Amino acid sequence: MSNADVLNRAVRVQLPAELHAGGKNTVVFCMIQLSNQTSMEVMGNLYEHRLIGISVGRPVAGLQERINITINVASSINDTLKPKCVFLDTTANNLSTKGCKDAEYNQTHITCSCDHLTYFGVLLVSTDISPKDAEILSYITYIGCGISLFALVITVLLFITNRKVRGDDSKKIHISLTVALILLNVHFLPSQAVARTSYNELCLYVALLLHYSLLASFIWMALEGFHLYLLLVKVFNIYVRRYLLKLSVVGWGVPAVIVAVVVIRDKNTYGRTPLDSSNDTEVCYITDEKVKIVTTVGVFGLVFVFNLIMFGMLIKWFMGPHFSKERRQAERNAAKKKMFTLLVLMVLLGLTWGLIFFSLGYVNTPVLYIFCIVNSLQGLFIFIYFVLTLKNIKESAPMQSTDSQTQSSKI
Repeated sequence: MSNADVLNRAVRVQLPAELHAGGKNTVVFCMIQLSNQTSMEVMGNLYEHRLIGISVGRPVAGLQERINITINVASSINDTLKPKCVFLDTTANNLSTKGCKDAEYNQTHITCSCDHLTYFGVLLVSTDISPKDAEILSYITYIGCGISLFALVITVLLFITNRKVRGDDSKKIHISLTVALILLNVHFLPSQAVARTSYNELCLYVALLLHYSLLASFIWMALEGFHLYLLLVKVFNIYVRRYLLKLSVVGWGVPAVIVAVVVIRDKNTYGRTPLDSSNDTEVCYITDEKVKIVTTVGVFGLVFVFNLIMFGMLIKWFMGPHFSKERRQAERNAAKKKMFTLLVLMVLLGLTWGLIFFSLGYVNTPVLYIFCIVNSLQGLFIFIYFVLTLKNIKESAPMQSTDSQTQSSKI
């Protein structure tokens, strides 16, 4: 705590002046050596299985000037691992990075800076991708999401200005998904910048809306698959009373219920959180890992399985006898083309997300590149599909008019 050096020291701690730790105040310092059989699995990744405890006899948090803990490196750290500053969260019974900055490290020491007093440690996390790849993937994601956001807004404008398309239930469902993705991109793009500010309420708002829009996107993906099943497999001209209203209640209501439950349980579940275990970049999202798994991966898992079943039933219908009975060749070709387009859209709206959500353990770099490119440009794919649909509608209109005139002349 003084500037004097100590021979063969293992740890050096610098306390800020605002603590007023001098004089008659007592400062308690301890190092806890954990056994290999500790109850928390994550503890096995702690550097030298050690926690460093500091106390001044009162709770300390939210310091303007941070506490610096410098740990001497006694044994070399594997190149595939990266030090991460953490503390023991006794409430959640887990290690957390809240209030701690990125670790500064070299071959001789690791320095952690935190704004509170507790039990600190250094977690060694896997560096799945190189810093260069991480930077490139970040650029791809943000540029792709920016392009998608622009394309999605244009898609909504095309829908609003085209009277024929506005009466089509399928297009209305597409637009609902488009709006959900617009909300997702609008809150995802500034999330990292907001996390760097000191506005906690703004970060909570961004995190909450980001979670809601992500869930809404997943639910509307499932409704796309459901509608496609009713449209092609069940019956062609099915009528369900207030069909779109019921879909909207599910598409926008279910995510709202999930988010409301999370807020009622603990609104602090939303806030600043590391982007991933090997990245110190913070974003505004869900801070509780269990809640994140259940309400994000869990919901998408159900959507993924549901759309996979819908996809299988569509393929079965396509290969069955229903498709060939009493239909002219031209009608069959037109139906095949439309069905293929819709199936491709459904795949783009669901299966590619599974690349990252259902990857167990190490995710190789090519998969991450595919995931970032395809999913960040999702809005662009929807825009292209929508434009092609409008083109087909315009091309089919003169043909229908010609057929009507021919039939009239015959009569």
